[in-house]
Amino acid sequence: MIETPQNDTFMAPPTAAAAPLAPLAPSSPDVAKRVEQQLDELIDLLRSEESAEAPPPFTTPPGFLLSVVIPVYNEAETIKEVVHRVERLPIPKEIVLVDDGSTDGTRDILRAMDRHRVILKERNEGKGAALRDGFAAATGTVVVVQDADLEYHPADILRLLPPLLEGEADVVYGSRFLGERVRDPSWLHRAGNALLTRLSNWVTGLSLTDMETCHKAFRREVLDGLPIVQNRFGFEPEVTARLARRGCRFVEVPVDYQPRGYEEGKKIGWRDGLNAIYCILRYGLWE
Repeated sequence: MIETPQNDTFMAPPTAAAAPLAPLAPSSPDVAKRVEQQLDELIDLLRSEESAEAPPPFTTPPGFLLSVVIPVYNEAETIKEVVHRVERLPIPKEIVLVDDGSTDGTRDILRAMDRHRVILKERNEGKGAALRDGFAAATGTVVVVQDADLEYHPADILRLLPPLLEGEADVVYGSRFLGERVRDPSWLHRAGNALLTRLSNWVTGLSLTDMETCHKAFRREVLDGLPIVQNRFGFEPEVTARLARRGCRFVEVPVDYQPRGYEEGKKIGWRDGLNAIYCILRYGLWE
């Protein structure tokens, strides 16, 4: 049953919080190579739009639950497909959808998704504010961010999990710039991202290649008590700096990326770039 609270928030009945994540034993090199090959085959299957074959299950520890938090703003054309792709992930999961005051019919689509946790915010505040609410509602042992457009394929979420499950990382970022293939044809976007990532690395001491990536996965406990102040895209440098200052272990893995232009609904602009620089310095050096 879905209730309609006065604050315009729709919430499915809460689930019990999952148990803390117990790291799996590290694999031998031969086993790790075989697992990686199986993971590649699984992701290829999930990416295949023609295949109706049910994907094999992704191995997780007992009691594991993945929380996929999806901030949504005016994505009526893509949200159904994104949710469908997340639903196909063969892993114990909950989907937390946070609508950030959409005006294009997205809210009506989400109202029909009462099989998931759906939060309808009264007004638009920004991606960071939506994620703040989504993280508060998530109950999983691992929490991952998925955008509501089609730039990032949810199948790549599975690539983020092994370093967390094997106890090698507290935070895993999916990088668009690892590997040989260029995943963003815009030199301006690549240059801006490289500038922000290098500045962030200089402040935090990390060695990331893609600080601004959407695909971020966190062990549940590293988010507990973590303040998130930024309401818009300043979330990315803020959460990176705060977790780095807490001594969290970061790992990056390659993910695919299908960029869209501003005419297709891309929402980040040059003002967000300037704010990102401010956030890198503020949260990395002074707070």
